[in-house]
Amino acid sequence: MKGILGRDVRSTADEDMGRIVDVLVDERGHPRAAIIDFGGFLGVGSRKIAVDWKALHFVPAADKKYGIVLELTRDQVKPAPEFKEGKPVVILGASGTLEPLP
Repeated sequence: MKGILGRDVRSTADEDMGRIVDVLVDERGHPRAAIIDFGGFLGVGSRKIAVDWKALHFVPAADKKYGIVLELTRDQVKPAPEFKEGKPVVILGASGTLEPLP
């Protein structure tokens, strides 16, 4: 996951979705979800959201201005529960549905 943390994420509608601050992996070490610091302004009012890894697309730099695109809009992400260390994890799926992380 080197190089992913701290990267800006955009929506397909070119909305600022925040930055990737962590990656959750399964028992085999495969990425399961990205933790995105979403919302707020200059770090005030932001919260961490877990989004399904499959909802992210990594675009080659030559093809697009932004390298990471989330297949969800800001309106779809807003109601997602906040990710908190040590608490049960609920991820926002690629279709905008909420799913508990086993």
